[in-house]
Amino acid sequence: MNFELILAVTLAVTGVIWLFDMTRRVARRLSSSGRPSGAQQKQVSWVVDFARSFFPVLLVVFALRSFVVEPFRIPSGSMLPTLKIGDFILVNKFRYGVRLPIANDKIIDMEDPQYGDVMVFRYPHDESVNYIKRVIGLPGDRVSYTDKTLSVNGQQIAQEVVGDYSTIEKVQDRQRRLELSIFRESFGGQGAHQILHDEKRPPLNLDFIVPEDQYFVMGDNRDHSNDSRFWGFVPQDNVIGKAFLVWFSWDYAGGGGVHWERIGTSIE
Repeated sequence: MNFELILAVTLAVTGVIWLFDMTRRVARRLSSSGRPSGAQQKQVSWVVDFARSFFPVLLVVFALRSFVVEPFRIPSGSMLPTLKIGDFILVNKFRYGVRLPIANDKIIDMEDPQYGDVMVFRYPHDESVNYIKRVIGLPGDRVSYTDKTLSVNGQQIAQEVVGDYSTIEKVQDRQRRLELSIFRESFGGQGAHQILHDEKRPPLNLDFIVPEDQYFVMGDNRDHSNDSRFWGFVPQDNVIGKAFLVWFSWDYAGGGGVHWERIGTSIE
């Protein structure tokens, strides 16, 4: 379901009704008939009342969601430990440029995605689905992944062991516990973040050149992430924005409950 399209259609319909009602009101005031009678006032249907009440609200919501921030929910563990299943996040929509709603055409350039950014984008093979991953390679970069270590343009990305991490993975109707290792990965001046390795999974050795106007992305849960290593690159036109805040979190894997400690967490 394309919520943005539904919101736009609802906004347009209520806007037309609201404009028609406003035009009718102005015409009455300018006419010689004076104030409308009680019978005429009762003829205003519930549809017009709805449009009067909700058009301004829908307009504000549409503008904020299209050009400022948009909320998303994390449905999988591919970005553990940075983002947990059930995290509700906010995405900065103008960080990478202002885009037209629905069409997603960029009309104002801002910044380009940078190394280490947590980016939301439309999945290239099904643009009705939104993905969230970390930016690893920029246009023109040579990205190598050997023995679970990244290299970008021949420079190895630093990793250091932090500790152990335990999580539950849902496989079909069953759950299993995963014992993983936490590493701190650093892109130099771009800051550091934590990633996970599953020592039981064999290494996947790859070497890519990122095409022009495209990006190479990976999940922080490196051995349990469906990302650019498997389906390719993210075109510039598919970029939605940069994730920056966890505003709410619900523990789906643990049987329910609020993760109070995660509310207000910034996304690094």
